[in-house]
Amino acid sequence: MADRRNTKLRIALCHPDLGIGGAERLVVDAAVELTALGHHVHIFTAHHDRKRCFEETVDGSFPVTVYGDFLPRHIFNRLHAVCAYIRCVYVAICMALLWPRFDVVFADQVSAVIPVLKLKRGSKILFYCHFPDLLLAQHTTKLRRLYRAPLNWIEQTTTGMADCVLVNSEFTASIFSSTFTRLQAQGLHPAVLYPAVNVHQFDTSSKNPPDLSFIPGLPADGHTFLSINRFERKKNIALAISAFAILVRQQEKSQSTMVPKELVRLVIAGGYDQRLAENREYLQELKTLATEEGVADLVIFVPSCSTSQRNALLAACICVLYTPKNEHFGIVPLESMAAQKPVVACNSGGPKESVQHGKTGYLCESNPASFATAMSLILQDPSRAEIMGKDARKHVEENFSRQVFGERLSTVIQDLLKDSL
Repeated sequence: MADRRNTKLRIALCHPDLGIGGAERLVVDAAVELTALGHHVHIFTAHHDRKRCFEETVDGSFPVTVYGDFLPRHIFNRLHAVCAYIRCVYVAICMALLWPRFDVVFADQVSAVIPVLKLKRGSKILFYCHFPDLLLAQHTTKLRRLYRAPLNWIEQTTTGMADCVLVNSEFTASIFSSTFTRLQAQGLHPAVLYPAVNVHQFDTSSKNPPDLSFIPGLPADGHTFLSINRFERKKNIALAISAFAILVRQQEKSQSTMVPKELVRLVIAGGYDQRLAENREYLQELKTLATEEGVADLVIFVPSCSTSQRNALLAACICVLYTPKNEHFGIVPLESMAAQKPVVACNSGGPKESVQHGKTGYLCESNPASFATAMSLILQDPSRAEIMGKDARKHVEENFSRQVFGERLSTVIQDLLKDSL
């Protein structure tokens, strides 16, 4: 058997829309690290806006080719899933017809491309399942169930055609097995490849304190709790506000043992799109909740937070609150720990695998009282946050850095090909 450990491979990545979301970040990280390891990498996609994308996709690190951007994303604001399937399959057809064989094709999100990609004999297909799409879709009416039924069948059937299936966490692996029961019965067990974070982007210098001029009124010597998430109801940001309100009331009753409330803030930042009704409505709901909880003057909202603003907030806060329950994985805890900040998160889903309870943060029940208890521990002893932050950074460097991710992915690919020659 030939040893392919040092072989430079031709690797294609097939992704629906190369924007700036978490799935796109993972695909770009895969391309960056596989390129750094000497492989010849090429990304294929149905959409790539050079003005709204990750820098690595336009700096010449690897080629990006777009096919099918002329195809509709929806039909009268309906049939989004069908249109996504059509666009992605078109990309796969162009890859199969117009390009020579790749050693490996890394596909994600839309498994319908797999049978088309397998038409190119000799190419191994690796599919990365971020989460079963059929669980993300709505099945609330009979019409929706009828619409989704063939798509759900296609998703399970075509996922099973991949030569290797990866998922982003043990939590997602368990959901995968309980959802795709037919694949489970066939003995398909996905392997876990955790997403990664570029730890060096959070390196800071004590000579250059974070620029927080975009948040007027934030106490320079204050203690800031930070929540970073998209303004969507499923992110459960209300939990952070209610927990913060409990913490503030505790301070008012015991001011001698805690920081004065005038120096404590909660900053809620994250992705916000004015065009989306849910974003607009949820932001207003959160502001209303802050008023009802009596902490409106202590809660600061930063919608449409830029990368530089996010990094400044991470550098300035004492702790990050991560509120989604049963999150598939969650990249925010990794970013927070890479920035040397402890994380308070729900004791469910991906954070159970990324946050070390009592060492790099706290895993809590999904209720305000539990979160407030963890927040109080950190607020009462700032040195605790500093020690946990250092442990958190080391934890991410050793287990979730982009370099570790790339090496593990390369090993998966090499193992997939080891019997090919």
